[in-house]
Amino acid sequence: MALVLSNNFLNKKVFIDPSAASQFFNYIEAEQQFIKLLETENLDQLVYEKPELVSELEAAITNALTTAYNNPLEADNTAAAHLFLQRILYRINRLNLFWYDDLQHYKNERSFYLQWVRNRIEEVWQGWELSHLDVVQLQQTDVKQALIERGEADLNPPISENKRYLHEEISLEGYRHLLIIASLDGLVEASRLSRILGGASNEVQATLIRVLLEEYGNGRLKRKHSTFFAQMMAELGLNTQPEAYLHSVPWEVLACINHNFLLTECKRHFLRYNGGLTYFEIAGPSIYQDYMMAAERLQLSDTAMGYWELHIREDERHGQWMLQEVALPLVEKYPENAWELLLGYDQEKLMGDRAGSAVVQAIKQLN
Repeated sequence: MALVLSNNFLNKKVFIDPSAASQFFNYIEAEQQFIKLLETENLDQLVYEKPELVSELEAAITNALTTAYNNPLEADNTAAAHLFLQRILYRINRLNLFWYDDLQHYKNERSFYLQWVRNRIEEVWQGWELSHLDVVQLQQTDVKQALIERGEADLNPPISENKRYLHEEISLEGYRHLLIIASLDGLVEASRLSRILGGASNEVQATLIRVLLEEYGNGRLKRKHSTFFAQMMAELGLNTQPEAYLHSVPWEVLACINHNFLLTECKRHFLRYNGGLTYFEIAGPSIYQDYMMAAERLQLSDTAMGYWELHIREDERHGQWMLQEVALPLVEKYPENAWELLLGYDQEKLMGDRAGSAVVQAIKQLN
């Protein structure tokens, strides 16, 4: 008989085989140890002098990597391993952005040990993610035509079971939980995009800057998209502090965030990131329309759905900018590597669909 565990590590019910329960709690302890390490003085020196201090953490990471990525059955109790690894990655990656918090939180942002942990996880995780796509076929595809066809199809996707649930069944409690999960990204929206904008000036860069400026309200805080998200949350009595609900975010959503951190921090992945951003901006209006329809059925105020309305309007424009003024010009500039744009597009869609299903499942578990 499976155990049913619920605590602030997952903040939802998780079904775990009794034989895996011990490891589940090891992940909790290992994450707590890692949080303490992040703010330890002279972390690299300490780990060098006393490697035994991180032996349990590293054992947990090794176990999680094997459980999450080398288990072909994808059993339910791999969720804890996925979540542990994605939470570790997130805590490292978010150091690349400034949160206007205690400056001491950044004392280890350039730690070699943290870099080693991140790279160790990313190498196995990214290999697993790529195994879900036919890279060879993408390399042989007419990239320009494929991007145009994908863009047309993703503007108005068919009604799926998840879409129908959002349109017809989600409760007010479920809608609040949707905002809780989405807040991890929504309250700091477009921050990762800023990481790719430096460098030589050209038309592609100019378009990306235009997208960023609109996301940031053209420098006016009250018009910044994250401000609209915070207003939605406040209207429903939710905490608007960034990361307040980190413990409620499914691993599939964290994976999307961490994937974008990787692509924006490594300029070699510039094409992949822009392919992914092209999908995100094209598909966004359809996704946000689902959320707005849910809010309208629940008869919520304009404030409680204002972020969705804004995105539907602006992302219709951003999607065309990304396709016509970023992705297609990059195909011309990098003909030998243009397939990476398609890889980024397809991977963003695949991971986004997986995350969307996880969000709906998390909401349904509230009942």
